[in-house]
Amino acid sequence: MLDDQALMQALNSTPVVDGRRQDLWREDRELDKWAREHGGSGGDEERRWLRTARDALQAVESGTSSEPGLHQVLAGVRKVPQPSASGVGWSVEAPPGRGLAVELVLAWADVKERMPGRLRPCENSECRLFVLDRSRANTARWCSMKTCGNRLKARRHQARARETPHPG
Repeated sequence: MLDDQALMQALNSTPVVDGRRQDLWREDRELDKWAREHGGSGGDEERRWLRTARDALQAVESGTSSEPGLHQVLAGVRKVPQPSASGVGWSVEAPPGRGLAVELVLAWADVKERMPGRLRPCENSECRLFVLDRSRANTARWCSMKTCGNRLKARRHQARARETPHPG
């Protein structure tokens, strides 16, 4: 099962650099590397489903909805009970090539359940990254205070300074 870190890597794989959207998963070899690091095997089918899952999750979290994408990824997936001496465990059966993409969606669902309201887009409208707020107060607003937070604070300060009349 993928963890929170893998989910955030996937969600944040389309950053804005120098004002232009980048796709860190555009290169097949980069996505295959990520997939293998997380238990996948790489390959065309797996890449296609991972990109579909990532794009759908980004859309849902951004409020632009891509429930059809999530339905596509989850179509034909089954949760199967696995009885053992210690109780019943569950395994997920997914169509070929879709297992890691399904795990990505399940990791997202797990975060939504365990940490409601903690996963959100960065408040910098020019940023495409997401925040998983682990703070006690649940007040994190930016993907990074160093980049987005400081930029927005500086812009607000400059705007206030322009609006304030100067004596003299």
